[in-house]
Amino acid sequence: MTARNTLIAYAFLMPFLILLVVYHTWPVIFGTYLAFTKYNIISPPEWVGLANFQELFADEQFWSGLKNSLKYILIVPVIQVIAILVALLVNRPMKGIGFFRTAFYVPVVTSFAVVGLMWNWMYQQDGAVNKVLGFIGLPQKGSFLNNPATALYAVMFVTLWKGIGYYMVLYLAGLQSISPELEEAATIDGASRVQVFWNITLPGLRPTILVCSLLSTISAIKVFEEIYVMTQGYPAGSTYTALFYTYSRAFQDYKYGLAAAGGIIIALISIIFGLINFRLTRGGKVDA
Repeated sequence: MTARNTLIAYAFLMPFLILLVVYHTWPVIFGTYLAFTKYNIISPPEWVGLANFQELFADEQFWSGLKNSLKYILIVPVIQVIAILVALLVNRPMKGIGFFRTAFYVPVVTSFAVVGLMWNWMYQQDGAVNKVLGFIGLPQKGSFLNNPATALYAVMFVTLWKGIGYYMVLYLAGLQSISPELEEAATIDGASRVQVFWNITLPGLRPTILVCSLLSTISAIKVFEEIYVMTQGYPAGSTYTALFYTYSRAFQDYKYGLAAAGGIIIALISIIFGLINFRLTRGGKVDA
């Protein structure tokens, strides 16, 4: 490659690189610096060392939020299994399959403000969920979002419902990248559908499983939008999450240094679970 071609390539990359530095790299560096300072926007940052982390670890509200964020990870395997099953269903050449694919994906592109209001109504004591429970003979639970025992799980279900379509599309792409000749050869050799899925389809989906599990794990740990729209951390802090804690410290208490320290802890936990995902999926490598 000539020097002229290299310059042209970097010229095309430059707008993206500038935006990357301004909106990603610099905020990460500055946010990390703020974690070791006392800062409230009005006054210049004042270096305090590890004081923010000491305050953070002594705050029971942070630990409660972190516990709820880790609970949220429970939806990761559930949403992956359901998304794979739905992808297998809509991957078949059926009449009207385009409609079903679209129907599953509609919640993904729907604003969470709309989704939150809709599910808030459905979770009310006289809402649709309790009416369905009564219709099938199960005991009604009152208002799900006003009960500390059910509020977090109710919000988790909304995340599950809204996210299935997104991961379904990724798994659908993964399924269509698997050579059909492999599955046909296994079927001819006498393999059952379960054996074909377990020994050919599932290993072929391993790279997609890695990507989807990473995305859903990170999204679960840093869950915020659902909590902000539906519960604001109530009732009795039962839906208070780690990222909602950092939001509250920054934009309600104006303790930006403390909020930045919380953000670093959340990032480190995300990295740890990311490494666990790599280990469980063998780095997304397909078996030879």
